[in-house]
Amino acid sequence: MSPVRMSKFEAAMRAVLDFNKAFNRRDLTGMMELVSDDCIFESAHPAPGGKPYRGKEEILAYWRDYFNEKHQAQREIEEVFSAGERCILRWKSTWVSAGTQKENLRGVDLFQARDGLLDQILSYVKG
Repeated sequence: MSPVRMSKFEAAMRAVLDFNKAFNRRDLTGMMELVSDDCIFESAHPAPGGKPYRGKEEILAYWRDYFNEKHQAQREIEEVFSAGERCILRWKSTWVSAGTQKENLRGVDLFQARDGLLDQILSYVKG
């Protein structure tokens, strides 16, 4: 594989891993630095089809609300792999709800990167 082609694999994987690290720090600025201005994010909720968010402002508002509702949210990577500019992340998320009860959820995010930034994030959950 050519070095140029390999760098696209690495850029997508690096963006996804950095996004997850920023998530675990609850670093909204860091997360938004990794998404393109025209990124499309489809959340897994509400069921069954989720909801699309377009652009950094809508995506930022989603994650701000998410962290306000899910205290101490953390996402553990269970598996991650990439193919070209696409990356798949299987994760387990844990958080504390408003009632101080610990909760968890498993899911998969499908990412597409362009020029080192995430421009599509499709989220799916078990349940």
